[in-house]
Amino acid sequence: MSRVIHKFTRNVPGWQPRVTPVKLDEATPEQLAALQVTPSNTKVSDYVLTLAHDVESLAVRSPLFNAIMYDPGGMSRAERELGALAASMVNRCIYCAAVHADRHAQLEKDTTVTDELFAKGENADLTARDRAIFDFARKSAEAPPAAGPADMDALRNAGLSDEEILDLILSAALFGWANRLMHVLGDPVRKGNGA
Repeated sequence: MSRVIHKFTRNVPGWQPRVTPVKLDEATPEQLAALQVTPSNTKVSDYVLTLAHDVESLAVRSPLFNAIMYDPGGMSRAERELGALAASMVNRCIYCAAVHADRHAQLEKDTTVTDELFAKGENADLTARDRAIFDFARKSAEAPPAAGPADMDALRNAGLSDEEILDLILSAALFGWANRLMHVLGDPVRKGNGA
């Protein structure tokens, strides 16, 4: 039986960490160096400041995140966001689902795909290419062995190259991990409620 998802939105909530984030004015030189490679170009998020407690992990995580989600070539940015969105929906990460749905809609300049996914879940009416991308990312987030040869064939039949498929695998896997980390480190909160 398919699930209908009702809690997801493109309105990005706040995020309340359970661990006190590193304060920039108290950060060590090593923490500051790791924070300089964060993907945010507006401010350093509480999430990244929380990750700064483990400098070695953050110093590896941020360049990896940037390479998977932003490197040129391969799958489009919007399609990488769709892969991340599918993983975030499976993991019920309301914060990440909102971020990736919002980015997808901005990149596509259209909310049709995310509206459909949030209204109908895995029963959403999608193009063949979006369907193949979403199904593969969803299956690989639920249980990686579930995404098998038939799913690879569906991706190729939808026109994805091997380079694009690798980008999809990486974006879905990255958020399979990142969603779980975010769930343990904090909670989404409605803006205006102390966020």
